[in-house]
Amino acid sequence: MNKNKPYALICGTALLIGSFVLCVASPAFAQSFSSQDRDRGVTMLKLIKDDISKHYYDPAFHGIDLDTRFKLAEGKIKLTKSNAEVFGVIAQVLLDFNDSHTAFIPPQRQSVIEYGWLMKMFGDTGYITEVRPHSDADVQGLKPGDQVLSIDGIRPTRTNSWIFYYLYYRLAPRPVVKLVVQSPAEPARPLEVKAKVQMNKRTIDLTDTIDLNKYEREGDDDELMSAHRFSAFGDQLIIWKMPEFNLTRDEVDVQIDRVKKHRALILDLRGNLGGLEETLLRLIGNLCDHDVTVGELKRRKESKPLIAKTRGEGGFKGKLVVLVDSESASASEVLARVVQLEKRGVVLGDRTSGKVMRSRVYPHQMGVDTVILYGASITDADIIMSDGVSLEGAGVTPNMVLLPAATNVRAHQDPVLAGAAELLGVKLDAGEAGKLFPFKWQALNR
Repeated sequence: MNKNKPYALICGTALLIGSFVLCVASPAFAQSFSSQDRDRGVTMLKLIKDDISKHYYDPAFHGIDLDTRFKLAEGKIKLTKSNAEVFGVIAQVLLDFNDSHTAFIPPQRQSVIEYGWLMKMFGDTGYITEVRPHSDADVQGLKPGDQVLSIDGIRPTRTNSWIFYYLYYRLAPRPVVKLVVQSPAEPARPLEVKAKVQMNKRTIDLTDTIDLNKYEREGDDDELMSAHRFSAFGDQLIIWKMPEFNLTRDEVDVQIDRVKKHRALILDLRGNLGGLEETLLRLIGNLCDHDVTVGELKRRKESKPLIAKTRGEGGFKGKLVVLVDSESASASEVLARVVQLEKRGVVLGDRTSGKVMRSRVYPHQMGVDTVILYGASITDADIIMSDGVSLEGAGVTPNMVLLPAATNVRAHQDPVLAGAAELLGVKLDAGEAGKLFPFKWQALNR
């Protein structure tokens, strides 16, 4: 959950990112590298240390000795041989905090990567969910519903699945990924899937409007940039597919005014990584007929209650089902847990990601007109829910666990949405449910 701006960050357990980058960074992405690049890395490291020292919510820094840890990292940077290694060292220092919302945001890479496939964890199993038409993955026969047994020799789990996105898109993209996958009722098969690589500028000229706009577009995930979508079944049911908590108070009210024309609401937060605290509080205030103490914000020097003020008679009073999955994070998890604690509705789907803190993004740049942009997301508060429990690392367990099977994923069926509709008295076939909110690939060569 981010207080000042929406930011989608997939991170969590402190794994050996630096070592992973050193071991698997591909020579195909080799760039010219000099002592000046190392010096830049040291400067980044020092500024981020300052961010943490000033703003991290825990004065004990989770038991980490900042001076010792960052001095060690500075020594490692002086031995690096590529920008990927530099970024890996910086990333590892922040991930050692074992904090889902504290992470390094590296500069835009010179290469833009598109792997042509997406994976999601359902329970403890990873499945391919999308394959881009005409990609190498498509040509090699990778299909939605294929179980992913390993990625470059590592088995994906709920604990480590985030690392593949952070590494492969942010820190160390690679032109080929080695997969071992298994289709339903078939033997496992190895694949070496080539990615589509496009070379961009290493630096950005902010006096060039095209450069600036392109950077901003490429920093956003396509699903998070998609509009809030709705599907209605007469006045009986409306489904709200909410990709991100990115609405103002007034915008939340506008959407609720639309929703309350129906007797029941399915709020689909699957894949929603969180966003603005303002959106979260206003949405809770529209769903509950009384003020709700969401929890306690524990900051470095103070604690204060996080309260959602009710909209009263203007809110939605109908039946409510909230859908969540393994990628539902931050504000999505807080809302789902409030619905449970307040007995406001039913939470259905998969256990959420357990990435629930409050953070701010601290941006930095090198240069004046032509700049390198980077930054850090720093946790400034932990959220203790009204039952005295933090969701960080634990997530929200749904009232009803419902997961698609591999055959459902292969056929783009959505039995979870269909099951939610059935709870609310609406018959919806899983195949039809899967067509309501189709996935759209982001355009290449942007």
